[in-house]
Amino acid sequence: MYLPEQFREIDPAEIADIIAAAPLGCVVAQTSAALVANHMPLLADKDGTLVGHIALANDMHRLVAEGQDVLVIFQGVDGYVSPNFYPSKAEHHRHVPTWNYQVVHMHGTISFQHDERSKRAAVGLLTRQHERRLNGDKAWRMADAPDDYMTDMLGKIVGFRIAVTRTIAKSKLSQNRDQRDFDGAVERLEKAGDTALADRMAARRNGAE
Repeated sequence: MYLPEQFREIDPAEIADIIAAAPLGCVVAQTSAALVANHMPLLADKDGTLVGHIALANDMHRLVAEGQDVLVIFQGVDGYVSPNFYPSKAEHHRHVPTWNYQVVHMHGTISFQHDERSKRAAVGLLTRQHERRLNGDKAWRMADAPDDYMTDMLGKIVGFRIAVTRTIAKSKLSQNRDQRDFDGAVERLEKAGDTALADRMAARRNGAE
């Protein structure tokens, strides 16, 4: 990933926030046939290992070797930034369009899990976090489903864990602009309805002060 120093994201809390806000990771791996990419929700276990599962019918667990290096991409907020957003544009016109975004790349080694205990743990980890966030004390639990149905569904998936070896993150949020143009970009993004990006930019600038 092209990573100018001013956009390098090194704050562990910010990186965790990017992933928490956009947990649908893209797992990319090289195989003997070609590159493969699969999108699935992922969560970090207590030891930092990424945990997820795929359909048994998904050839990923047959094409990707056990212990192989993979790349996981988490795409955070993003949006178009027009030169018209900058107040200084009217003075000298020395601006061009750009795209602001946050992204996290995690490199690691993947291992697949076919036993029911591991698959239950993977599904349990994912559903507990998302269900509690969405439904609170009415969160769906695996135990809510009939045993035979849950066993059948678990038989149709493969669990996996990715031991992370390197993390590279980027926050390109107009840090290279002066205060006036930065504030102009935030204001215009808010007016355009891109509040998620505007909020991340504002939080980034406020956190640096």
